[in-house]
Amino acid sequence: MLDLQDKTYCPTLDEIGAYVGSPAWGQFCSEIKAAYACCEKIEYSACSMERGWNVKFKKAGKALCTIYPRESYFTVMVVVGPKEKEAVASILPDCTAAFQEIYRQTREWNGQRWLMIDLEDRGGLYSDVLRIIRIRRGR
Repeated sequence: MLDLQDKTYCPTLDEIGAYVGSPAWGQFCSEIKAAYACCEKIEYSACSMERGWNVKFKKAGKALCTIYPRESYFTVMVVVGPKEKEAVASILPDCTAAFQEIYRQTREWNGQRWLMIDLEDRGGLYSDVLRIIRIRRGR
C-alpha cells in the first residue's frame, strides 16, 4: 500500500492513481495534460495542513491546479485570483450548487480564493473544475 506521507519514496502518477482508485483520477490528469500540453510534477509538501505527495500542473510557469490524492477520491486546489475573479463570477450561476457553495464558503485572502474541491466522479463538479482551470489559463 502506498504511503503518501513517506517522503523517501516518490510515487509515479500510476501508483497515485491506483491509491486513489477512482476512474476520474486518470481521466482528469489526461484531460489537463492534453488541453494544456503540460506535464505533471509530483512533489512532496511539508505543509502541516496537506503533508504528503501531491501532483501539480503548471503551464508557462503558472499553476493550473494542485491535486491531493485521497482514498477513493482526490481534492483539486484551484486558485481564483484577481484576474480570474470577474470571469468566474460570470459563470458561477451556471455551475453546480455544490461548486457555488464551495466558492461562497471559501474566504478571500489577499484578493485570492484557494478553492479545495473534492472529486469522486466525472459529474457536474468535475466539469466546473475544468471550466475554472480554463479561465485560470486564459482560455
